[in-house]
Amino acid sequence: MRVLGIDPGTVSLDVCGLEDGQVFLDLQVASLDVAEDPSPLVETLRACGPVDLVVGPSGYGLPLTPGDRLGARELALMVLVRADDPEGGGIRGLRRLVRALVDAGLPVLFVPGVIHLPTVPAYRKANRIDMGTADKVCSAALGIYDQARRYGIPYAETSFILLELGRAFTAALAVDGGRIVDGLGGSSGPIGLRGGGAMDAEVAYLIGGALSKRAVFSGGAMDIAGTDEGTDVEVWPDDPLYRPAWLAWIEGAVKAVRALTTVLPRPREILLSGPMSALRRVQTELADRLSDIAPVRRVSGLLRPDGTPVRAKEAAQGAALLADGLAGGSLAGLVEVLELRRASGTALDHLYLRGAETIRLRE
Repeated sequence: MRVLGIDPGTVSLDVCGLEDGQVFLDLQVASLDVAEDPSPLVETLRACGPVDLVVGPSGYGLPLTPGDRLGARELALMVLVRADDPEGGGIRGLRRLVRALVDAGLPVLFVPGVIHLPTVPAYRKANRIDMGTADKVCSAALGIYDQARRYGIPYAETSFILLELGRAFTAALAVDGGRIVDGLGGSSGPIGLRGGGAMDAEVAYLIGGALSKRAVFSGGAMDIAGTDEGTDVEVWPDDPLYRPAWLAWIEGAVKAVRALTTVLPRPREILLSGPMSALRRVQTELADRLSDIAPVRRVSGLLRPDGTPVRAKEAAQGAALLADGLAGGSLAGLVEVLELRRASGTALDHLYLRGAETIRLRE
């Protein structure tokens, strides 16, 4: 069994390949490079030889959809760009990559986001779209796999709140009995490094026509700090200039976890994922603030054959695990506990706000 998992991050695109459960590919490339021209990446993946399945970059997610069944409407539902909004570079890049993967004849499968899962009650989905994009579902899959392996328990006995700290967004998911039961996605949850998180409806109203897809990627901690990614985030709490940005970011993450304890009051662990969770200062701060709920630790990722940790982000590793299970490999139980095959609907199915009926997507 030979499979690939892809995570199209804001800064890097990551690929993890598994052959019979062993890592054979661990790849990171700059997202901007892939957005400009995905062909080198596609050729690299084709050079891996025949693969049984590729869990592809799925954006906001779809019920399990093979690449050869991906039409304009499905792609529009993955990227969620209004028909009247000029696309940002990242969105154009994702469209281009998806089409290149499909056109290359790779056995690509697109997977659901949290909003599509039957394990989340419908009432929790009311007026929500981003409860966690498809890559967050993949990160949760790695968390389930990791916790089950460490404790020697079935997938169905895993329990944790996943806090993912990306280079753009922060998101949190609740996993109970191996099932995702709730989530706060990056654009509907806490403030991230780049993204402003959940938006005050009055702000959205006043911004009006200026509210674009690019705006969703703005207003984060780096904007508060007035800096760019070149600044060392770990110095922020000690610098009066940057400390407000640090507090907004960290407190937002803590609030997200505590909000999800309404649904999951006694998780076995709080698991950290995402590139920013690798920072020691971040881990210490979150442990200090959240250890009264449960132990706080980073997700243990996969290892290369030489025993070194895989560099590809957690979402890519989780996507590879799901690819193995979806292709009928040894990790089929992981797919079953997440109930991915029962995913259904669209990200727009649970909107009750006036004006929702006027939504038109760019196809």
